[in-house]
Amino acid sequence: MELKVLDKGFVRLVEVFGDDFSAVQAARVSYGKGFTTPERDKRLIYYLMEHGHHSPFEHIVLKFHLKLPIFVMRQLVRHRIASINERSGRYTEFKEDWYIPERIRTPDSQNKQGSVASNDVKLNNDAIDLIEESIENSFAAYNKLLGMGIARELARIVLPTAMYTECYWTINARSLMNFLSLRADSHAQWEMQQYALTIAKIFKKCCPLTYKAFLKYGYTGDLLKLEER
Repeated sequence: MELKVLDKGFVRLVEVFGDDFSAVQAARVSYGKGFTTPERDKRLIYYLMEHGHHSPFEHIVLKFHLKLPIFVMRQLVRHRIASINERSGRYTEFKEDWYIPERIRTPDSQNKQGSVASNDVKLNNDAIDLIEESIENSFAAYNKLLGMGIARELARIVLPTAMYTECYWTINARSLMNFLSLRADSHAQWEMQQYALTIAKIFKKCCPLTYKAFLKYGYTGDLLKLEER
């Protein structure tokens, strides 16, 4: 399963270990028991979520392949209970592959962390032109440094955080739900929100019961509930 994000990014599900009932199995071992009926197992998932018994959900693990701008990657790595390996700018050359926003945002006067899309057409066009020019100049400098024989690990320092990178990101469902509460939320940066919302779609497909229970009892953000309406 691969879903497009932003202009050139993507989220691809590589593999899944476990499903909704992996949490049931892990929880019932406390009593030396296993599965019962689908309905009772479903109720247990909801019970675990409602009462904050989240450790059984650590037995569900998802592995993703992500292509994302470096500035989004820097936010992703803040979620430390996950395994991550990123493409190296020391061993590979960056290509002409960067993110350009479709629309400019200005600071939100009601939320110091947030921003709002601008309706000023001239500001939008002027700002995007300036962004594109700056990135193109940086990329030209990068290629010039490489042509001079400068090592990739040093030449890359002139590149902006708009450059796309790739990584593999492996995370258990408990940590993933924490990620979604924080990043699938209107307080997160818009670009980060788009990755979180896309990851949520994949999580919902892989673990529909856990996802529904999470929205009902564990989710502290706002965007996912808006999408469910």
